[in-house]
Amino acid sequence: MKTDTIAAIATAMADSGIGIVRISGEEAIEIADRMFRTKSGKRILREVVSHTINYGYIVDNSSGEKNDVDEGYLKESNIVDEVMVGVMKSPGSYTTEDTVEINCHGGVLMMNRILELVIKNGARIAEPGEFTKRAFLNGRIDLSKAEAVIDIIHSKNQFALKSSVSQLKGSVSEVVKGLRQELIYEIAFIESALDDPEHISLEGYGERLYEKTDNIISKLKKLLDSADNGMMLKEGINTVIVGKPNAGKSSLLNLLVGEEKAIVTDVAGTTRDVLEESIKLHGISLNIIDTAGIRYTEDVVEKIGVERAIKYASSADLVIFVVDASLPLDESDNHIIQMIAGKKTIILLNKTDLDEVTTEDILSAEIRAVDKAVDASHIRIIKTSTKENIGIDLLEKAIKDMFFQGEISFNDEVFITNMRHKEAIMNAYEDMLQVRRSLEDGMPEDFYSIDLMSSYSSLGTIIGEEVGEDLVNEIFSKFCMGK
Repeated sequence: MKTDTIAAIATAMADSGIGIVRISGEEAIEIADRMFRTKSGKRILREVVSHTINYGYIVDNSSGEKNDVDEGYLKESNIVDEVMVGVMKSPGSYTTEDTVEINCHGGVLMMNRILELVIKNGARIAEPGEFTKRAFLNGRIDLSKAEAVIDIIHSKNQFALKSSVSQLKGSVSEVVKGLRQELIYEIAFIESALDDPEHISLEGYGERLYEKTDNIISKLKKLLDSADNGMMLKEGINTVIVGKPNAGKSSLLNLLVGEEKAIVTDVAGTTRDVLEESIKLHGISLNIIDTAGIRYTEDVVEKIGVERAIKYASSADLVIFVVDASLPLDESDNHIIQMIAGKKTIILLNKTDLDEVTTEDILSAEIRAVDKAVDASHIRIIKTSTKENIGIDLLEKAIKDMFFQGEISFNDEVFITNMRHKEAIMNAYEDMLQVRRSLEDGMPEDFYSIDLMSSYSSLGTIIGEEVGEDLVNEIFSKFCMGK
């Protein structure tokens, strides 16, 4: 591992009230001390108590004049900025190394100027994510907690933020470590019994291991079941709005976004391409695509838009099907009903402020005629009027009920929001299923041990105990420079 001293700007590269230049490594305090002076011109950082904030100035002594570096001398022309400097001594810092944070005025020019001075005085520019990487390599945090750091930075909604904070506090780590502890106990018992059969008996062990295996499989399955919801919490629900022309799709998009994003006219086929927007409904992110009205058309451009609408709907997490309640169902509506079979769908009976021709009963009967095995949990029908802003609150509730079984709570629940973690849990789950099959087939005990160890190793990749340097480098390369 590299142990040299690194530095980077830790705040956004934009003009702001405060900017932070972070330094970490064996020479962090010494480097900062060369640049820092109190109001009376003294150099104090090497002597200060850890976890203190020190007021003074950053000075540029690059001219090398004797008076510039004398104790108790502060040359006005050498002052770069008025600052507050935080000193955190090893091991009580984020990286576990000596760390200094220079809080300067937040202009981009000023932050770069101070960073240049830090580099001139002996540090080097940090690689992306290198501060957090050092925290991981120095044992302060495990890999799942390190990945939670970047998830916190990129959180798109309050639920994703809560989940990431929970993971940073160790929610995933604790579950994984608990499972690994159960597995290693069984592995050690089998190995010990095979090495010393005279003193350690395996009689009746198969029944006990079967019960333990079932318990671990159940826990892994619960984590896997949380992954789809977890990914949607993190990335947002991919939502496609479909319907025949002039049903009110674009009006719905504008209502959800809160501004006129889509052109709305009485002319059928106004929307000819897809429009994409991200919105938040009470903390849940929706990645919404408004599509061209689905109908048969000879217009080449509109035809392409219709084909795209069908394509996006086939891969969406959620389809919002807007039906014009003031008109009877037609061939276009029936085509969409067939298209959404098996998809999680919310059907909006729109324009209910007008005389209602298509009712909820008529629509339900048509859906059952197309798909007799339709799952009620996959489809909701809500009466709306985008013109009068009626029913939108019911739409929000339906999305929560459909995807998150109502309100989302993080009190005791662990959500898997990282695809790498999901793959590792899936591998561990498959290994445990193999253990159960081996038990059912009466295989020798060393077969159990092989798959138990494989499951143990797969879970270890989540917290960083079974990963190679290439994967570590790839993970931290996605971080920003100063984190």
